[in-house]
Amino acid sequence: MTPERYPFFATVHIFLLRDGSLLMLRRFNTGFEDGNYSVVAGHLEGGETVRQGAMREALEEAGVRLNPAALQVAGVIHRNSDHERIDFFLTATDWEGEPVNCEPQYCDELCWAALDNLPENTVAYVRRAIQNYQNGIWYDEFGWE
Repeated sequence: MTPERYPFFATVHIFLLRDGSLLMLRRFNTGFEDGNYSVVAGHLEGGETVRQGAMREALEEAGVRLNPAALQVAGVIHRNSDHERIDFFLTATDWEGEPVNCEPQYCDELCWAALDNLPENTVAYVRRAIQNYQNGIWYDEFGWE
């Protein structure tokens, strides 16, 4: 009998970058890190690639359309928090539309933050991923201490 394999949750996070700043959103009413800043993100759905998930989440959360060819993988974090997860981080510097808050039931603010001056209350693993991106670190592990 083959042992059951552990089911990983996979998420995608998008760094929408403009003039040295990053689009951030303040989480609200989600039950996870509410009141703290993150980036456009979400769980991958079955049958979708990381780039497809990034495109879907960017449209659902910020109302922008991403070109899959313009999305670059910035890094991966194997994270242990409420569940063990694999987080993919992608960058986009070009998109169609102006970012707006399309999910006010889950986000109460959008803002542009300088990469070197993030809000104090940025979600810890997201802050780490942004720092990794700035330092050219492609892979990291978080929450295993």
